[in-house]
Amino acid sequence: MKAIGFYQSLSIDNPDALVDVDIKQPIAIGRDLLVKIQAIAVNPADYKVRLTTEPKEQAPKILGWDAVGEVIATGELVTQFQPGDLVYYAGDITRQGSNAEYQLVDERIVGIKPKSLSAGEAAALPLTAITAWELLFEHLGIKRQPIDTVGKSDEIILVVGAAGGVGSMLIQLVKKLTGATIIATASRERSQAWVKKLGADFVIDHTQSLIEQINALGLGAVTHVASLNSTDTYFKIYTELLAPFGKIAIIDDPKALDVTQLKLKSLSLHWEFMFARSMFHAVDLQAQGKLLSHVADLVDHGHIQTTLGQHLGKINAENLRSAHAALEAGSAIGKIVLEGF
Repeated sequence: MKAIGFYQSLSIDNPDALVDVDIKQPIAIGRDLLVKIQAIAVNPADYKVRLTTEPKEQAPKILGWDAVGEVIATGELVTQFQPGDLVYYAGDITRQGSNAEYQLVDERIVGIKPKSLSAGEAAALPLTAITAWELLFEHLGIKRQPIDTVGKSDEIILVVGAAGGVGSMLIQLVKKLTGATIIATASRERSQAWVKKLGADFVIDHTQSLIEQINALGLGAVTHVASLNSTDTYFKIYTELLAPFGKIAIIDDPKALDVTQLKLKSLSLHWEFMFARSMFHAVDLQAQGKLLSHVADLVDHGHIQTTLGQHLGKINAENLRSAHAALEAGSAIGKIVLEGF
């Protein structure tokens, strides 16, 4: 089967950084689904793995952790899906990725694709939906409300890096499922317009003083921070902005943080990594499949929109190199999607 992978960790401007390859099609056993890939999205996880991993035994490393496709075959223990089902998922970072014509995935981390979206539109959602949901409701403990009765709460969440894939989903979940006030950061006009469209109550420029801009809003102290990039740059600022017993959740990889700064206000720090459940075979692995099914329902009822920002065409090495380059440059708004082989 066709796939895109790499044999050595190289800069993305090297044509060998990602190459078209041909590998053996896998067979579904146990609780695995064999999915024929229709569309994929690209995430920072893809280039981070490419830059830090050397493939083993001369076999190509296949990346990709956002996919939409059709179930072609099922393992003997599968109970939730059958051939012909259209599904979407983020997958498992320890297994072959979705940059291939076919992929195996455990049924417990899979959801039925939103019916109202195209394959490309749906491919933009899984990884960021899981990340944003776990960050908001499992780590930060933002209070959920019934979607038809959402009223303003006293929670104020600062979302740093709001125009990216995770931020684009997170803002929508906060707006539709909670009463929290959203302060989003974005510096470019296009980015600011994007986060406002998704539901941010206030937008501030992260290249300027966050403290001065937030104080000028007159809202009071921030209660929660979703730090989606540059955590090491803003960490001390978060501790100044947050109310006592406030919470910070991060998804990036700061080199070092001085957590002693959290003590005086009794602040808490949480690190979200959506692959933790699949990597360590968590007893509640099924939670991710249920989460994706719930998000699909929200989409199909018009509460959540796709976060597709750019469609780069077919799934091949050339287009994937372009996607990685855009993500590494930090220039992407929303999600980058590719579709078909």
